[in-house]
Amino acid sequence: MIEWSEQQLMIRDAVRKFIEVEIAPNLEALEHGDLPPYDILRKMLSTFGIDEVNRQRFRRMIERHESMERGERATAKPSEGEGSGDSAAMQLIPIIELCRYCPGMVTAMGVSVGLAAAAIMSKGTLRQKRRWGEALMTLQKIGAWAITEPGSGSDAFGSMKATARREGDVYVLNGNKTFITNGPYADVVIFICKLDEPGVDAKNRKVLTFVLDKGMPGLTQSKPLRKMGLHSSPTGELFLEDVRAEKDRLLGETENVPSREGAKDTFSIERTGVAAMALGIIDRCLEMALRYARERVQFGRPIGEFQLIQEKLARMEVARLNVQNLVFRTIESASQGKPLNLAEASAMKLYSARAAVEVANDALQIYGGNGYMAEFGVEQLARDARVLQIYAGTDEIQISAIARDLLSRSR
Repeated sequence: MIEWSEQQLMIRDAVRKFIEVEIAPNLEALEHGDLPPYDILRKMLSTFGIDEVNRQRFRRMIERHESMERGERATAKPSEGEGSGDSAAMQLIPIIELCRYCPGMVTAMGVSVGLAAAAIMSKGTLRQKRRWGEALMTLQKIGAWAITEPGSGSDAFGSMKATARREGDVYVLNGNKTFITNGPYADVVIFICKLDEPGVDAKNRKVLTFVLDKGMPGLTQSKPLRKMGLHSSPTGELFLEDVRAEKDRLLGETENVPSREGAKDTFSIERTGVAAMALGIIDRCLEMALRYARERVQFGRPIGEFQLIQEKLARMEVARLNVQNLVFRTIESASQGKPLNLAEASAMKLYSARAAVEVANDALQIYGGNGYMAEFGVEQLARDARVLQIYAGTDEIQISAIARDLLSRSR
């Protein structure tokens, strides 16, 4: 794949128009007010039939699970496969377009429709999938994926303090989670913790995943935290004090579900998605910088005629082309049924995140003092881009993942 198809461009233009009508006028309220993004996101999913596509996808996944339980071989026609190139493109286009204006909305939607739903649909029992899957995949319910704690960031498992203690047929959950996307408003929480196993070293204890519902006794969801960027993505803390969870809330309904590996799969999904987010930010910043370079006059001529400004614009275009090609590779990999492994996803995230930050900063520099003012919109994208080098694994973690993979290969 070397360019978008005509059909994909038509969809892109339709999504862009929706965003300019529905989101751009509400940007102030989303960024600096009290407007949660969920109703607008639901309207977008409905307008473009994405909710119905996800609903049909959910039904196919349930049918395959039922077939497997009957001992039948699950089959799917290529046109039905969730991993087809067309399907991947249709999922990425809204992400790219949203990130041109409001990257935080992508994070809010992606964690709910993507990470929370994916955890259940990949590792859950048939009963659990039916109970929570469809509502999360269609954004009828808001989901949160809770792994980060105040004392555990990059060392998520090694420093994890949240626990699950067996008490008869019930698990008693305790612990705090922080930096949780959708945390303040989540209807469903994917809670990752360690089994309280006396005599077993804490680092070696089993990692379990529970599906919790808003309002459960002992579960407290904080108000949105104030942060540097992604203001349209509500982020909060979760506090669990003796929350009692029946076994039907334990993901897979068994302690033998490989939760560590499941979390790593989730990281791959997140890291691949960062490239599409970065492309949206880069595309919008370049568009704005070009317009400003043509219109802004200093020393009697448009600043775009000065070589130092041209150098910035040229590097921004190189970054756009490179990140777009990474997105195209994601789509091609999906069309061939070959998802990127963790190291490949890490390499994609590392480059894309750095490129987005550099481009956003260059755009702000081209705008000069105006770029520092909120009314021009550049400073928002510069703030939003910065988190791409932190969440879903810091740059340093990406480098480690890439290097370990390289060193583990045989000559």
